[in-house]
This record gives sequence, structure tokens and C-alpha cells, in this order.
Amino acid sequence: MISNSNYYSDADIPKFGIEVEAAQSGSRKRRFCVRVFVFVSLAWMVSSCTLFSGDKNSKLEQVLKPLPLANSSTNPEDRIGAKEHPKIVAANGGVYTDPKLAGMLSEIALTLTTHSSSKIKNYRITILNSPSVNAFALPGGYLYVTRGLLALANDKAEIAAVLAHEIAHVTANHGIKRIKRLEDAKLADRVVLDVLSNDRAGRVALAATKINLAKFSQNQELQSDLLGIRMLGGAGYDPYAAARFLGAMGAYSKYQTSLSSRNPDADFLSTHPSTPKRIELAKRHARAFGRPGAGISNRDLYLNAIDGMLYGDSAQEGYVRGHQFSHVGLGITFSVPKGYDIDNNAKAVVISGPNQIAIRFDGISQPASVSLEEYLTSGWVNGLKRKQTITTIVNGLETAYGEAEADGWTFNITLIRVNSQIYRFILAAPKNAKNPARIARQVSDSFRKLDRVEKLNLKPLRIRVVRVGASGSITQIVSRMQGVRRKLDLFRLLNRLKRGTRLKPGSRVKIVVSR
Repeated sequence: MISNSNYYSDADIPKFGIEVEAAQSGSRKRRFCVRVFVFVSLAWMVSSCTLFSGDKNSKLEQVLKPLPLANSSTNPEDRIGAKEHPKIVAANGGVYTDPKLAGMLSEIALTLTTHSSSKIKNYRITILNSPSVNAFALPGGYLYVTRGLLALANDKAEIAAVLAHEIAHVTANHGIKRIKRLEDAKLADRVVLDVLSNDRAGRVALAATKINLAKFSQNQELQSDLLGIRMLGGAGYDPYAAARFLGAMGAYSKYQTSLSSRNPDADFLSTHPSTPKRIELAKRHARAFGRPGAGISNRDLYLNAIDGMLYGDSAQEGYVRGHQFSHVGLGITFSVPKGYDIDNNAKAVVISGPNQIAIRFDGISQPASVSLEEYLTSGWVNGLKRKQTITTIVNGLETAYGEAEADGWTFNITLIRVNSQIYRFILAAPKNAKNPARIARQVSDSFRKLDRVEKLNLKPLRIRVVRVGASGSITQIVSRMQGVRRKLDLFRLLNRLKRGTRLKPGSRVKIVVSR
């Protein structure tokens, strides 16, 4: 893994007083969680480095160097990988299909495996249709990279560094070892709870277990850094690409944080070492192969492969443009106030704002015979104030409002019917929050249908590779960027340009456009 990742259990997630049925899960229910929406799947076995969120399922799958997806293998690693692969794909946006990218990754993986000590020589590489910056591996030779990571990388050597790092995880059996370590930790937790209950000694013991797990994961990361860089340099790629990409990941994290109205809480139990430490160690390992620039980078070939690649949200999940969410397929849109952020993930749209206020937006099919009031009072909302439900018409659409209280939290629920679909805004706020009902109404009352012109104008964003003009003007190039915030900062980040760097006329750079 190249970036930071946190591992959660259900017990780590704050639970509040509303249960929400998942939009496409029948009678299955999900607990609505404020501030922390953690969709944990297989984190206990996946060697993963996640920075940001992702997309929805696709029926297509591009497989490079395919391995059989059979559960009949006697090798436990093969069985784990085969069993969990479909879940990984489903949880991370499906598969992104692009023959150019597929061919490039296949060639890189083949080169790396000839210089690897791994017993596995054929790796199954899947490009996930997710805007997150992420790469991970499953036991048995299953490697994954997101298109978000591919957009951030700047040359073939950086992608080779990512794949080498993940191959190193597989080679060192980190997935299997982590499973065993987590099983031991769970057993230790049960013993502590049974013997020491909830007193101070018990809390200290439980904290020590978590710290030991964090150190274990850190050691795995550092070992994979070392093995990966040796593999990278041995294959002829620039070994310093690993350090470069780690630096890019840190810069991208800062860029994403700068777009948010809130600073994320620091996690001292991070499962990965700090980026500065990893960068310095990566450079130290790379020096064994000589000075920077000695290996292959192949920036031009890389730019050819990613030209036209989808960037950001996909049409299946809808588009976030600034403070507005729009979905062409569903024909709907709404906006959020300044200071609120929209996270468009695979399960729902999550809006977060100051003072621990969070809003979940999703939809569920219901027959027209079921009124909004009947559905609102059907029991899926705990603590509902039934006498305060209101039905009305907003923007020509049937709308219902409700309120609930539970466990020190206030909930504002808005239901909007569009044909057979009921869309739901569920706001959660601490009881001491200032006027959450006003925020809930401001968001839900902005909900409306898209008109034909708006649908035609909504296009996905893509990476485009363009040549710098004779003037070498950054301003001129950046003015062509579309659909993103802080265009200049993102342009520099995507092209590894420091402040004050001048563009060379005729050179090629990445930009983001909606065509």
C-alpha cells in the first residue's frame, strides 16, 4: 500500500437513533452514522491504502494476467482471493475497462514479476472504477488499483512502484499474517473484557492491543516498501519513483483537506507510518541503485495510456460539482449550503458540515399506494414525533417532513416522491446544534427535477493530455480546466509542478475537462 489506511470494526462506529433501509437491499437495514460513515469490507484481510472514497458497481471487468476464480484450490491464499475478489469489486465501484490502461498494467506487472521472489508469476490485476486514490492486494495474487490513483501518477515508473509494493505484500504473505494477528487480538480482547471488565486496567490493556496492531501494520508497510523498491530497481524502473509517488500522495491529501470545511481528527493509531518517514526511507532504499534518473520512467507512454480516462464521479453515481449534486439517470439535483461537503459514495450521498451535522441522501422504491406519511411512520425511524409530521408540495413534488430524537441527537427526515421512488434526506445533529431544521429544509427544499438542457450539459470529467503553447502560460492552460475546485493547485499536483515552475513550450501536461 502506498497511502494511509485505517481498519475499523462495527464497534468503532458511532451509532445513533435511526435505522435506514439500504436503497437496493430489500428488508436489510443499515444504521445511519454521523460524521463517520465507514463501509468496512474485508479490511481485516486486504492489504489496502485508502485515501478517499469511491464509486458503484459495473458489470464489466477487465482482467490482466487472469487467475481462475475458483474456490476449489487447496491453497488457502488462492481460496481467500477467489472468494473475496467479487466483494472487493462490488465495494469499490466495479471495474473500469480501458484497453490502453489494461495493456500498460499487464506489461508492467510482467516485467516486475520476473524480478520478484514471489511464487506467483501470474497476477490478476483489476482497475477499479473509483475516483479514490487507492491500491491494495488480496492473498493469492489479486492486485487492485483505482482510476483515481492512475490519474494522480505521473509516469510508468510510479505505477510500477505501486504494483511492486502490492506484489511485495503478496510475496510476504501479509494478508494471511494480518488475519492471524487480528484473530489473536480479538481473543485477547475477549479475555481482557471477561477478566478486567471496564476498569482502568482493562482500558489500558485494550489500548495496548490496538497499538500493537498498528505497529504490526507499520512494519508490514515498511517491509513492502523495501521489497517493492528492490523489485522496481531490479526491473530497470526508476527506483526513486516510489518516493516521488509517496510525496504526491501526501500533497493530494493536503489538497483534499483544503477543500473541506473541517480538519479531520488526527489518528495516532494510524496503521501506516507518517509520509515524511516513508519518503526518506524510500529514498534511502533507492540509493542502492544509484542516483535519481538512472532508471526508466516513460512519462510520454504513460500519458498516452491515461489520455481520456474518466476522472472523478461516474454517471452511475451522479456528479458532484462544487456544492451541487446532480444525477442525469435519475433526473434530479440538489445543493448544499456553503461550508458543507458532499461525499458521493457507493451506498449513499453523505453531506457533512460544521458542529457534527451530517445528512444522508438516498432513495428507495415504494408503490404509489403507500403515502409518504404512511412510509414515514412505518417504524423505520426510532423516536419519531408522530404528531409533528407534515406533508406538503415543494417544487411541484410531494414532500413529507418528520422529526425524531434519540440518544442525545436530533433527526430531521424529509421524504420526496418522484414517481415510484421515494428520496430521503436524513439529517442528524447533536441536540445543542443551532437550528438543524433550517439546514435540513434548505437542503431538501433545493431538491428538484433536472430539465432537458441541464441533462445534456452534464458530462463526466476526463483526463486530457494537451501540449503547452508557445507562451508557456500556466494561466492559459489552467483556464481550460473544468468541474474542479482550486484548478491551479490541482493542475500543479497532477503534473508535479512546484510553485514558480514555468512550463516548457511543446511539453505535455494533464488537465481535467468535461469532454
